[in-house]
Amino acid sequence: MTAGDGDGPTATPDDHVRIYEVGPRDGLQNEPKPIPLDTKLRYLDLLADAGLREIEATSFVAPSAIPQLADADELMASLPRRPGVRYPVLVPNVRGLARAEAAHVDAIAVFTAATDAFTTRNIRMTVAESLDAFAPVLARAGELGWWRRGYVSTAFGCPYSGAVSPETSVGVAVRLLELGLEEVCFGDTIGVGVPPQVRAIVGRAVDAGIPVEKIAFHFHDTRGTALANVAAAMSEGIRCFDASTGGAGGCPYAPGAAGNLATEDLVYLLDAIGLDHGVALDGVLRAARFIAEALGKPLTTKVGQAGGWDPATGQPTGRA
Repeated sequence: MTAGDGDGPTATPDDHVRIYEVGPRDGLQNEPKPIPLDTKLRYLDLLADAGLREIEATSFVAPSAIPQLADADELMASLPRRPGVRYPVLVPNVRGLARAEAAHVDAIAVFTAATDAFTTRNIRMTVAESLDAFAPVLARAGELGWWRRGYVSTAFGCPYSGAVSPETSVGVAVRLLELGLEEVCFGDTIGVGVPPQVRAIVGRAVDAGIPVEKIAFHFHDTRGTALANVAAAMSEGIRCFDASTGGAGGCPYAPGAAGNLATEDLVYLLDAIGLDHGVALDGVLRAARFIAEALGKPLTTKVGQAGGWDPATGQPTGRA
């Protein structure tokens, strides 16, 4: 695939896409009813069964802030960690870091945004203050040999201050990477991004010296543009995308931002294109149906309803 060709993704033998599953953390964090620990552990097990190798398991935020993830310590202590599977956790500050260290994690993510308006309402800090707070967290994680990721939320638009320029989003990403991250993820928190914006962010990031292999995207499908944005990013050489089984989740601090890119929809697209990713669609659908039933919700994603498709027979696959 040639970056910047503008013709959409085309498979080559060396292509491999990383699917970074966020369902157990971002998908569950804003649910209105309690979710039993055993349900979460089974969900994590099904995700690993499906072949997912990066599964964001939980968040070490204050339990009062995200009650659904208040059992993070117990979950990580109970989780059978499979060889070859990375289980990152969200760590907001040094207190969260201490909990993560006690839980013997080996991968973390930190979370800021492109606008002060969003970070002030979300984590009660400006962007600059959040970066200062992350510095000791990421330094200590580096000393421990942990893998480190950073999110730039509202990279396309902010629910409080409007449009966000690529220059602004990339500027925050550069500052995050200077703190020692292995990867930076641009988030379309309220689902307003479109393909030209994706290409603009990638182009600006590369111009700023960020290697494409250190860039990931987290698309919400609030307005139905997530897969189009994935295709645009792939045409620019990006190979890591966040997704949530069943399309669960959204951002509790962004009005109207429910709905992540569904893992099953992403897997179907990648399969149809012919890109290697190592994830079984039938397994993802099992996980999606399990968590939808546990939450008492119908599975409303496109592939969740229609199933996959066998071109040899013309019949759907993976349906319940």
